[in-house]
Parts: sequence; C-alpha cells; structure tokens
Amino acid sequence: MNQFLRSLSTTQQVAALFLIVFGILVLVSVTAFLFTFRSSTTEHDEAWHEELKNFRKLLATSWFMVVVFWLAWAAGDTVATILFALISFFALREFITLSPTRRGDHRSLVLAFFVVLPIQFWLVGTEHFDLFTVFIPVYVFLAIPVVSALAGDTQRFLERNAKLQWGIMVCVYGMSHVPALLLLDFKGYEGKGAFLVFYLVFVVQTGMLVQHIVTRRLKRPPSMPLISSSFNWYSWSLGLFVAGLVGGVLSFITPFKLAQGIAMGLVACVAGSMGHLMMKALKRDRGVTAWGKRGISVTGANGLLDRVDALCFAAPIFFHSVRWYFGL
Repeated sequence: MNQFLRSLSTTQQVAALFLIVFGILVLVSVTAFLFTFRSSTTEHDEAWHEELKNFRKLLATSWFMVVVFWLAWAAGDTVATILFALISFFALREFITLSPTRRGDHRSLVLAFFVVLPIQFWLVGTEHFDLFTVFIPVYVFLAIPVVSALAGDTQRFLERNAKLQWGIMVCVYGMSHVPALLLLDFKGYEGKGAFLVFYLVFVVQTGMLVQHIVTRRLKRPPSMPLISSSFNWYSWSLGLFVAGLVGGVLSFITPFKLAQGIAMGLVACVAGSMGHLMMKALKRDRGVTAWGKRGISVTGANGLLDRVDALCFAAPIFFHSVRWYFGL
C-alpha cells in the first residue's frame, strides 16, 4: 500500500488523502446520526444524548475545516490565499461585533478590514515571509493607536485599541499563517503543502477531541471553572499525549522524521489548546458562551470564530517552528 501511494503523483497523493478523510468523516457522521434515534428513558440516557450532541458539534467543526482545506487545495495557491482572507475577514468581524466600539474607532476599523487584512494576505501570496511575519506585530500595532488618537476620542482609549489589536492578531495574523504553510519550500517536498495543513489541523483537532471526551467520561472537576467547564489538566495532558502520538504516526506525510513529527505535534497541540482556552476567557469577559450566540452568528458566519480559534493560535507557532528548525 505504501509503495502504491509513493508511485502516485503529488496531486494524486493529496487527492487520495482527502478521499480517505472524507470517507472517515462520512462513516463517523452516519454512525452519530443513527445514534440520535436511540430513545431516552433514563437520566443516564439523557446525559448520553447530551454528550452525543456535543460530539456532533465537534464533528461539524471537523467537516467545516476539511471542506475549507479541500476547496483551498483544489482551487490553487492564489485562490486558497483569498479564501483564507475571507475567513479571516468574517472572523474579525465576528470578534469586533461582540466588542464595544465608539465613533472614534471607525478609522481604525477601516484600516484593519480594508488595508491591514489585504496587505497581510498579499504578503503571504507573494511569499514575502520576512515582512509578513513582522508587518502586524510591528507596523500595524504602532499605526492603530496613532489613527485612533487622530480621531480625538480618549475615552477608554487603551482598552479600545487593545481590543482591536488583539482581534487583528488572532483573526488576521494567526489565520494568514495557514495559507503560508502551503507555500513553504522544502527540498523534495514541492507541491505537498496541503499535507502540512492537514497534519496541523488533524493533530490539533485530535488533541482537543481527546481532551473533551476524557473530561466528559471521567467527569473530573474543571481546573478553571470560571473560564471553561471542560478543561482540566489531566484531560489536557492525555489529549497532548495522544496528539503527540498522532503527530508521529502522520510524520510520513510530512518532511518530518518520527521524533520531529512527535515534537511538532506537541507544539501545535499546546498552542491550539491554550489559544482555545484564552478565547473562552474572552467570551466569558464579553458575557457570551459562543461567538455565534445560540448557534446564530452575528455576522452570518455561524460561529466561525468558534471553529477556527485554536487554528489561529496553532498556525503561527507551527509555521515559525517549522521554518526555524528547517532553515527555510
């Protein structure tokens, strides 16, 4: 089987990968759907159905990510960059909509949405990696408060600018590193960037899914109940352990060796899970349980930021770790 896969062209290998992933998702989705017909007669059955409901939400997130990445790969690098720019746009809009703004912020918002975001993704698409990694943390972070000051509104000035800067950092800077992975140039690994994206998403999602299942099954008390009812250090450690193993198993589709695959998997999972926890803290601060409250996003994106928040943190850490280690 391994010999057969190696005999395929790069395009055929990536296509085979997506066929396998879609096949697994279809099988799991059909199984989960059939379980919904199980009647609830006891309190235990009702709790089980609640767990199944939560699992199907995680499954929906997995479907969303796989479909997006399949479209990105099928459309080519340029269209993929535009697609992720649109996702970034709606995620940022969702973030800003649930945060209070004033009239004095309008210039900064226009700068963020219609100047910063297009330039950041243009830098990615043209492979100006040295500039795109510092454009937002340096130039934009200095420009945003200057533009706000020119509006003459000093009320809650620091809080308003910090909110916008953080939204740009997560939704634009973090997301822009996903299409950047498609463009990394490894020797002997040309045209296989989709495997790196798949590796990143699969490892992060696996770690979070294991953490969720362990917490639900063992019913351990949350370590940070004011932030998350499903986070405790024991389940997080198990999720991290499984994610590292999965990273090692999947190392054959990447330029990594076994030990490197385990290490990169751990790096991605730690960054993604901690980022997800931090975004939960932001939601609690805003008084909402989801960016798309009651399943309906204020932007029409159906809780988009809930689906990509872990990826927004994992992608830049993973990208720069790979680029630094391999000297790209």
